[in-house]
Amino acid sequence: MRTEFKIYEQGREEHPKSGAILGNSLMLLWIALGTAGCWFLEPVIAWIYLPFAVVTVFGVLRWLVCTKCYYYGKWCPIGWGKLSALLFKKGNIEDFDKSIGVKLAPITYGLLTLVPLVCVVVSMVQDFIIPKVIVLVALLVFSVYSGAISRRGTCKECKMRLVCPGCATKKE
Repeated sequence: MRTEFKIYEQGREEHPKSGAILGNSLMLLWIALGTAGCWFLEPVIAWIYLPFAVVTVFGVLRWLVCTKCYYYGKWCPIGWGKLSALLFKKGNIEDFDKSIGVKLAPITYGLLTLVPLVCVVVSMVQDFIIPKVIVLVALLVFSVYSGAISRRGTCKECKMRLVCPGCATKKE
């Protein structure tokens, strides 16, 4: 049996545009670091990683997740509600929690983190240079920040927190 769909009424109606600009800038930097990490091992891997990351993060997941979100057409913490409204037709908000995108998002972000990390580490065994260490550390910092610290703050203020399987805060 499905429980009643409920919006977190205390959540923010819209988030600041500045957060979306910063969030997308950091996302692009993270993808660039991931591409560099792959490049250290094999440029072909980087050329596969880069378009996959951009298309998946800014297209596929926006279509599969954001079209069914409360923030569709609005400023969410990273601005993807606005982006999805520009690119795709609105979906049914009550389908959000059972969307395939909600299930694919953690797998996608996990792969987009793990693949470059593995590439950097393997390449460091082959040839240890300081730029590889810098990329490795930066990727680890981004992963911890986005996966734990940032998510808790944004989830705490999100209207979808009660129904989102990926919510990083207690659902009270």
